[in-house]
Amino acid sequence: MSQAAALTRRSRPLRTSAELSSVLATAYERIDRDQHRNCWIYVRPKEEALAEAEALARRSAQGELLPLLGVPFGVKDNIDVAGMPTSAACPSFAYVAERSAQCVERLVAAGAICLGKTNLDQFATGLSGARSPHGACPSAADDRYVAGGSSSGSAVAVAAGHVAFSLGTDTGGSGRVPAGFNGVIGIKPTVGLVSSRGLVPNCPTLDCPSIFCNSVTEGKLLLELIEGFDEADPYSREARGRSSAVPQEFRFGRISASQLNSFGLPECDALYEQACGRLVGLGGEALEIDFTPFAEAGEMLFSGPWIAERYAAISKLFDVDHGDLLEVTRKVLHSAAQFSAADAFAAQHRLLKLRRQVQLLFKQIDVLVVPTAPRPFTIADMLEDPVTLNTRLGHYSYSVNLLDLCAVALPNATLTSGMPMGVTLLAPAWHDHALLDFASRWQPDNDGALFGLNVYSRGVG
Repeated sequence: MSQAAALTRRSRPLRTSAELSSVLATAYERIDRDQHRNCWIYVRPKEEALAEAEALARRSAQGELLPLLGVPFGVKDNIDVAGMPTSAACPSFAYVAERSAQCVERLVAAGAICLGKTNLDQFATGLSGARSPHGACPSAADDRYVAGGSSSGSAVAVAAGHVAFSLGTDTGGSGRVPAGFNGVIGIKPTVGLVSSRGLVPNCPTLDCPSIFCNSVTEGKLLLELIEGFDEADPYSREARGRSSAVPQEFRFGRISASQLNSFGLPECDALYEQACGRLVGLGGEALEIDFTPFAEAGEMLFSGPWIAERYAAISKLFDVDHGDLLEVTRKVLHSAAQFSAADAFAAQHRLLKLRRQVQLLFKQIDVLVVPTAPRPFTIADMLEDPVTLNTRLGHYSYSVNLLDLCAVALPNATLTSGMPMGVTLLAPAWHDHALLDFASRWQPDNDGALFGLNVYSRGVG
């Protein structure tokens, strides 16, 4: 908490009830104005949030240290928040949570105020943000394009300035792809570093909470607050000691031009080349890597037996043949029937070999940089071909949890269409803090102001 306290003092947090109330009023005004974005499933009554702000202000005035005093945030609607409905974007599945997920509990204990639950691809099955009965969630940059999923609403809520940060989840890119298409930071921790207790299970051995925010410095503080071993979570893991920092002169892995694939939009490849040049300018030496092991591992997530784990997790909670399940969600889940137990073990054995190849690669480099997603797609195109285009979005992200890596998605540049495109930094498990420290070289925190409401989207003042 000492680092959190230091960062809090730097950020000059709001102290009075009036100041906290003013921030919340702005947040609610923006949420109400932007209902067309479809990024919220449930919004907490304003009066409740204001009452909590008053109570927090009193506690702060009495000397209690609250690193996130009055900071508004949103939570993806497959993560429990006490007293709020959890639906995973499936109305007939909805229930009111009696207890918050551990990551939410820790943020609330630090003084943050949850404003509600954000939209997602149903049961977190997808990368588009267009698989929800509550409507497709477009990018904050351009209403024609997908926001990326499954944590679409969480990313848009930050990019549009509704909240200062949000929680998502990430199994195959859901905490990174939406960050890339909305120009915000997306942090995917090592699986097991942050407790998954209180998450609606999707692919439990690969699921993890993720963070969306506006600066690396904010992300470092938030991760510090929510990380930690949870003996009540069978998927939680004891963290190893913090890894050494990336040196000032470093080696980074990059994908060769011949292996880049932007699926028909070469401008995206050019922006990736630009990012690699920027890393060289920061003191990096580029090493072209063979992306084949990453691509092969990524194919296993939805084209291999891990889809059976997803089916097993969801079918225990919900009858996938009835209720409000979207047809595209049902189709994806039912593809699990083609895999046998023998297929599952064969894939696990192959994955271990791929992991070893990647471990050996990281002995040669300090960090790997990849495009966060190959290219954006319009909502209209995604709805016309939801499976193929969704799979293309995960080309660079699907493998990361399977290969036991941590990741930070960063804004990079903007296409001529106006859509943001990001890059993602990758490192081995348990290098989360070293990776975030390195990411701060890409996005320095110059003014020291933390957790202000973002003014990214058009029309936000």
